[in-house]
Amino acid sequence: MTDRSFTITRLLDAPPALVFRAWTDPDHLGWFFSGHGEPEAPRVDLRVGGAWRQTMIIGDDDRYVTGGVYREIVPGERLVFAWGAEGGWPELDDDAPVVTVALVEIDGQTEMTVTVSLPETLSQEQVDEQLATGMEAGWNQTVDRLVAQLAGATS
Repeated sequence: MTDRSFTITRLLDAPPALVFRAWTDPDHLGWFFSGHGEPEAPRVDLRVGGAWRQTMIIGDDDRYVTGGVYREIVPGERLVFAWGAEGGWPELDDDAPVVTVALVEIDGQTEMTVTVSLPETLSQEQVDEQLATGMEAGWNQTVDRLVAQLAGATS
């Protein structure tokens, strides 16, 4: 049986409050953008049940809105959201993956652990199909953009 989740851990050169802000403040969330074309400002409704949205541009004719619905918010420590896309993949619905971001301060830096879990409602075949899409590699690239943005950040 294949695992239903994967975890990415990075040590960031920034305090947990700044890393949390990078995940939740629209003025600091631009790193999530795929980097193609001209980005639109992310939208954030930071409350349990609220949502964040970011338009991803893959090419001239390929764009979609990605984001999540917040399930848990503990400033500077933990963020949990259902993740997906509107009219894209994975669909942001009841079977959406759940992303957990855990932040731990270590000597002025932040150990960030990002876990992406696929729901129990999916069959093993569906899990295998989703994981085979390169989801983990994509999340690694996304997290690396955040690491680069925060390199040397102190406040």
